[in-house]
Parts: sequence; C-alpha cells; structure tokens
Amino acid sequence: MLYKLVMDSPIGKLSIVTNPTHLVAVHMENEYDKAANIPAGDVDILFKTKAFFDAYFKGEHPVFERQLIALEGTDFQKEVWELLLAIPYGQTTTYKALAAQIAKNRNIEKMSAQAVGGAVGSNPISIIVPCHRVIGSNQHLTGFGGGMERKIKLLNHEGLTIKDLKVIKK
Repeated sequence: MLYKLVMDSPIGKLSIVTNPTHLVAVHMENEYDKAANIPAGDVDILFKTKAFFDAYFKGEHPVFERQLIALEGTDFQKEVWELLLAIPYGQTTTYKALAAQIAKNRNIEKMSAQAVGGAVGSNPISIIVPCHRVIGSNQHLTGFGGGMERKIKLLNHEGLTIKDLKVIKK
C-alpha cells in the first residue's frame, strides 16, 4: 500500500509518496503526478520525510537515513542514484564525472554520460536523492524534472552562486 502527503515548500508543493516503511517518491507540482490516486496516509515515514524538508528549507543540512529510502528502478539507475546520494550538500558534480565513476566501479574503459543523464532524469526521489546537484560539463546547468527555475533555487538555497554557472535550456 502506498501513502501520500502533500506539503508546501519554497519551491512549490511537494508530493511525498511512501509505502508503510520507506520513502518511494517525491514529486514537484509541475511534474506528472503519479501520486494523484494515492490516498493520504498517517505513517511515520511520511512525517519523517516532511520533517526533513522542513529542516532543509530552514537552511539546516539534515541527513535522510539511507535505510528509509526504497529506490525502485533498473540496476543501472540504482547505481547512478547511489552516486547521487554521495554528492555533498552545496556541491555539484557532472554527468561526465558520474559516468567516469561508474566506469571505474565496473572496471570498464568508459561509460556514456548521456546514459547517466537518463538515469539521473529518472530519479523518483527529488532533492533527497539530489539530482539537482548534477550539472553539465563546463559548468552548464542542464535540464531538471522540476524545472530549471527550481534547480536554480535549490542550488542557491545550498549556497551555490549560479552566476558562475551557465544555464542551458532544454
């Protein structure tokens, strides 16, 4: 059974989706809301997730317990999402760097940055699995499922100066 909690945030409404014990998804209001038919719930994980977001948007640096996250996707997507979880608050990495790390982990010569981008774009747990911290090579800001304006707000919120980054519209 899945449960949902919708909360207001400085970047718009967030729809938090959980099963009884784990976080499954976080959708932003402009994204296709797969949670439309999921009932509101009264489970502890919803309130833990809301508490995380309340602290995050107050400028604190909360850590969401990894064991409370249920990442559902292909093995490749999960591998990429695990790397996203390792990006520190207020820092960025590139699709190319993530691809190089996966190639190294797999002991292969190279990995496609585009394939990594596809996995990053499929991340179901926005902000907590910080796909907004991934940028293109040469400091280019590229697409974000929540919209470029939200990506910029999230990066600014984490103390990054966007004027040093170039926005690439896609």
